[in-house]
Amino acid sequence: MKESELLDQYILNHIDAENDYLKALYRDTHVKLLRPRMASGHLQGRLLKMFVEMIKPMQILEIGTYSGYSALCMAEGLQEGGMLHTFEINDEQEDFTRPWLENSPYADKIKFYIGDAMQLVPQLDIQFDLAFVDGDKRTYVECYEMVLKQLRPGGFIIADNTLWDGHVITTPAANDYQTQGIMAFNDLLASDDRVEKVILPLRDGLTLIRKK
Repeated sequence: MKESELLDQYILNHIDAENDYLKALYRDTHVKLLRPRMASGHLQGRLLKMFVEMIKPMQILEIGTYSGYSALCMAEGLQEGGMLHTFEINDEQEDFTRPWLENSPYADKIKFYIGDAMQLVPQLDIQFDLAFVDGDKRTYVECYEMVLKQLRPGGFIIADNTLWDGHVITTPAANDYQTQGIMAFNDLLASDDRVEKVILPLRDGLTLIRKK
């Protein structure tokens, strides 16, 4: 085993464990879904729960539900009366994800939407305290602008995959629109004085953003 893998295992052995429900979901994600790496997983999941407990949001927006792992972790950290609104644009994902959310201990804290968050979120009469953005990398800039409008002053955005396997420090191919989208987002954020921001080099990169 490589040193980095040993270190990863050491970290997992020294943080809070996954509960059995999350373990089962993670295993089912790897068995039944394409691109299972898209699931947040143990370390990032515990971090998301901790962020929710620290920020104490009442309204959370998630863009990109996938298998529901990150949604369950954030809902786990929600205080009484809080609600997570999670959006998945791929309607073929619904048959897998909805039962995992609705059969979880946190079902009453989660509203699951199938459709384009870019169109649906502005129709909601909700001001969010926290947003987790993990959708289409090609439209991260547009998604960020939309989310920022729906976020209260002092609210937080967590953007996933902002290091994109290190591709952000290379010159992307002309047809690599996902890398281009992430790089455009990172460049915009670096000079955006509407927010405070820091990139955490965790897994594939997490950017923590606070609206001023």
